[in-house]
Amino acid sequence: MGGPVNRRVILKARPIGIPRLSDFGEERAEIPELGDGQVLLRNIYLSLDPAIRGWMSPQEDSYQPPIPIDEVMRGVTVARVEKTNNADFQVGDHVMGLNGWEQWSVSEGRGFINRIPSEMGLPMSNFLSVLGTTGMTAYFGLLDVGKPVSGETVLVSAAAGAVGSLVGQIAKNQGCRAVGIAGGKEKCKRLIDFYGFDAAIDYKAPGDLEEKISANCPNGIDIYFDNVGGDMLDAALNCLSEGARVVMCGAIATYNDDQRRLGPSNLWQLLVHNARLEGFIVSKYIGRFSEGLEKMGQWLGSGQIKHREEIVVGLENAPGAFLKLFDGSNNGKLIIDLSGA
Repeated sequence: MGGPVNRRVILKARPIGIPRLSDFGEERAEIPELGDGQVLLRNIYLSLDPAIRGWMSPQEDSYQPPIPIDEVMRGVTVARVEKTNNADFQVGDHVMGLNGWEQWSVSEGRGFINRIPSEMGLPMSNFLSVLGTTGMTAYFGLLDVGKPVSGETVLVSAAAGAVGSLVGQIAKNQGCRAVGIAGGKEKCKRLIDFYGFDAAIDYKAPGDLEEKISANCPNGIDIYFDNVGGDMLDAALNCLSEGARVVMCGAIATYNDDQRRLGPSNLWQLLVHNARLEGFIVSKYIGRFSEGLEKMGQWLGSGQIKHREEIVVGLENAPGAFLKLFDGSNNGKLIIDLSGA
């Protein structure tokens, strides 16, 4: 064993319901010498995403295996290559990939690891938000799975969140009408004033959600980009137009359930409206990230895409910041700054 000592956050206990700080721990570990093809990374920024909650659960029926107890928490990072036994990566390269909540990571140099194009000249944190998996989720989820057509109505749940806010703006760039669902007057105001949505629905305000959706989508929903699931998905299914597409990106309403809940009661509406529901995982598009980066970079440069980042300094603050995802108190894409560690 050798190399620098690594600070990392580990999973101490599987959460029951909403995660607690006691579910996390911190440890120090040595880093092994690199094997053939491996790369030593110094993590600079860490992305905090709702999907991590699912990886903390014991279920094996997910696209990522559960994080083992007493093992490092898993997350996407932006990192600098410090040492390499892989001809595809040079010392000094900056990369984005699935690593851990830690200062240092050893990568196998294959799978989910992408070199960051230095010529774009943008802040490295952007490659975890608008130009990272968040942006690529919005880009490929809407364009490849939703297949928007100019003039259509796109409804987005969790629309003030990191992914949802980008989906609405991409929809507008495609000539669509963007309607967002968010919680609270402030977030709904931000959807219209800052992100440029055409309408915003406050699901926390009094009134029936299905009626609110119908009122704001009088010709029906052509594309529903779902980040929430649960009762919100049920309400949207009753408002579909003919040939609608439902893009299943996430189900944050169910992530903290301690028991499996029954599925949507309105799936038959897919049959009624000749509609389609399709789930997707952004890792399927790793080979096309350069395409998404180019287009999202153009929109970012021209002002056709706006985004917000909430950057929290220090690995030790990652567990507390992660909990913000479940009470909606974060203001933009949540990122941990590890550069000073």
